[in-house]
Amino acid sequence: MPFAIDNTSTVPDPTSPSRRVPAWAWALLAFLLGIGLTLWLAYGEKQRDIRDARHGFTAETVKIAGSIQTQLEQCERLIRAFQSMFLASDQVTADEYARAYQNMQTNTEVRIGLLALAYAQRQVKPDGDHFPTLLFAPQPGNEAIRGLDVATQPMNLEALLRSRDSNQVAMSAPFRLVQSGNGNKHSDGFILRLPVYAAGQVPTSVDARRQALVGSIGASFRIDDLLGAAIPRDPIALADVTINDLTDGEPRTLFARHFDAPASLPAHVVKVQFGGRLWSVTAHARHDIYAAGNWKTVLWVGGVISMLLAALTWSLASTRERALVLGTALSQRVVASEERFRRLNELLPCLVLLIRKDNGAIVYRNAVARERLADRLELAGLPLSKPVAKDAAASPVAGTMAGTDIQLQAADGSLFWASTWISSIEIDGTPMWLLVASDNTVQRQLTEKLGYQASHDSLTRLYNRREFEARVQTLLASPARDDGALLFLDLDQFKLINDTSGHRAGDELLAQLAAVMQEKLRPVDVLARLGGDEFGVLLPGIIELESAVQAAERLRRCIEAFIFGWEGRTYTSSASIGVVMLRNASSMQALFTHADAACYLAKEAGRNRIHAYAEDDAAITHRMSEMEWANRVRDALRDDRLLLDYQELHALQANAIGGVHIELLLRLRGEDGGVVLPGAFLPAAERYGLMPQIDRWVVETALSQLDRLHPDGADLANCAINLSAASLEDEGLFDRIAELLTEHRVTPQRVTFEITETVAMRDFAASSVLISRLRGLGCKVALDDFGAGMSSFGYLKNLELDVVKIDGSFVQNLAGDAMSQSIVRAVTEIGHLQGLQVVAEWVSSPQLLAMLAAMQVDYAQGFALHHPQRVCFQRNGND
Repeated sequence: MPFAIDNTSTVPDPTSPSRRVPAWAWALLAFLLGIGLTLWLAYGEKQRDIRDARHGFTAETVKIAGSIQTQLEQCERLIRAFQSMFLASDQVTADEYARAYQNMQTNTEVRIGLLALAYAQRQVKPDGDHFPTLLFAPQPGNEAIRGLDVATQPMNLEALLRSRDSNQVAMSAPFRLVQSGNGNKHSDGFILRLPVYAAGQVPTSVDARRQALVGSIGASFRIDDLLGAAIPRDPIALADVTINDLTDGEPRTLFARHFDAPASLPAHVVKVQFGGRLWSVTAHARHDIYAAGNWKTVLWVGGVISMLLAALTWSLASTRERALVLGTALSQRVVASEERFRRLNELLPCLVLLIRKDNGAIVYRNAVARERLADRLELAGLPLSKPVAKDAAASPVAGTMAGTDIQLQAADGSLFWASTWISSIEIDGTPMWLLVASDNTVQRQLTEKLGYQASHDSLTRLYNRREFEARVQTLLASPARDDGALLFLDLDQFKLINDTSGHRAGDELLAQLAAVMQEKLRPVDVLARLGGDEFGVLLPGIIELESAVQAAERLRRCIEAFIFGWEGRTYTSSASIGVVMLRNASSMQALFTHADAACYLAKEAGRNRIHAYAEDDAAITHRMSEMEWANRVRDALRDDRLLLDYQELHALQANAIGGVHIELLLRLRGEDGGVVLPGAFLPAAERYGLMPQIDRWVVETALSQLDRLHPDGADLANCAINLSAASLEDEGLFDRIAELLTEHRVTPQRVTFEITETVAMRDFAASSVLISRLRGLGCKVALDDFGAGMSSFGYLKNLELDVVKIDGSFVQNLAGDAMSQSIVRAVTEIGHLQGLQVVAEWVSSPQLLAMLAAMQVDYAQGFALHHPQRVCFQRNGND
């Protein structure tokens, strides 16, 4: 078997016919190719020079035409200025006219070729209109036009009439001017005319203009001076220039200049149209502008390079045969060396490859490598470009890299992982890499699977909370910790989907929403499921709060727009999102606390919205305080630091049910031993879902210790227990009450459960069901704080109640408020009609007791009768 299995080649024989082409033939071919390329380049250079010369010639011609156009436009602006002077004044004097002309003297460009600026006044006579010249400037040299009637000059008159009808500047045909020109002789020129109308609105029709005409302003110019100024003295590319008037059909030469240079064909013509006249600028190019160029230099340089190329080709061809002989000898030595290497490594169980350093060619692979690897090995994945270790202490063999994991392609096209050892060796003076690899795919897959499971959520395939917190902590610990933001997302009403379609539907919704949200994030953003229906998003590199809020808004919109289908039903979802910048938190715990607070405020504000954390946000501060109280309530539940007080109710009527009636009042013992009233901690407990635990603790404590709550013991007639709004959703609370009544042999009629009016009205259906079930057990039910909310007396009719308790705000103002008296009296009468016992709260004085008794209120409760006291069984130990 040959040594170079994957790099076989045939060494060229220097004696074969393909080597017999003489060196001079190769040199001649190179010379001919060089000359041909030189001629092609020279031709292209010559054509480019001709194009550049033609472009310069046409540009000069266009420039002359543009200069003429500019001169005429400047002349127009001049006479329009004088027209404005006549329009502004009914009578322009000779002095005013002369001063205006004197002011114009500063603009020398306008005065090129200008002979006179004259005003001719219209005079209507029996034989027609006449236009004698009354005003003109300058005076010297223009005496001949004093009193000159424009009507006697047909070309001048024709321009006057055209300007009269159009209210535009009109240019006359060239004619002999009467003024003296250079050398006191008449010269050809033209006149620009503008009309002067009577004072008032400028006429808009031709007839109106003819009637309103009072005069005409004319500027006379010498053709030679005006046109001569527009033509350069020494043009670069022009042989001659001729300017013709084409207006009347037959060309009439106005100006011509030759530059003593032979002309070439064709001519270039540019037309100038102004004041109703059409002129043409015709120019011929100098013949010698096409003769210059660099193409001769290209020929000379190209010829020299072609000869040098031929000499180099002859040198290379003459030495090639000697190089082939030397290469054959070297190749034979390499083959022999490879054969020896193959015999030593053919039977090794590992993959062994020998790779050339210079071109990456695989010159040898052992039997295992030939069987296991593809025919063409992708070398891009191999770390061959890295420097090998040279420290013998760091590696057992000098120049070795050990234990590098890479992916290789198997013979069937699949990829597998291998642990490789790469050494730098030299065979017959050729530097090579020796690669030995062993398959570790199974071990790596197991490691990756365990790592993935440890860092990802199995349902959504997103990062889990532990991995997310680790990435947040890494960013907080980095120098760029201030450049980032955290989003906390909580799905709204997610429980509804679980309740209506089952948990499988909820899980599928979470998985689909995770994919939808991932599409709205950048590749560097980190999305994680933190638990339940809560998600977290880490936005690195976000500097401005506005950018973080925009990212949160994209997520909110995509969730809101997502429609989830399950078993024929469709659901829409939404999310409340809290946003906090990393720079606003000193630790990860504080960061998550701020984000949770912001998310809660978004949900509290109506759900499906965003709230951004700010240090000076009063709502955030209040929320943080509530979170602290919630933690203190949890600690109190854990440490059994909840307390119960009782307050007695006193009968006001002789027919009231006798015995002692009490209401249990909740308290909390603080860490410092002080007693905390419910107004400080119950709002936080309600917000954070702790009320079901508190209600259960109160119910279980009261029913299990009913005969020990009051000094009267078993003679206690009735005990009132308050239930919160959360108890309406506690499905197991009723069953627990029934179980406790039976277990502790409590007479149900001795227990009254109080539900506030606002709680009952918030979920009327749930309240009605719970009230009916409690009364079914034999317990009494009281509607507490009646009148505090948007109450209606209809509630007393529709709810199965035993007691109605009038809100203390009405009782407290009873003595001085007639409206409160009417409300208390009405509640009492309606309550009695429904067969209910009526209780008045917050009774603070004997005067109120007398008034309530007179209104037939059954019971009173307040500081005027009894201050709350600790329940008897808690007096020892906890009090």
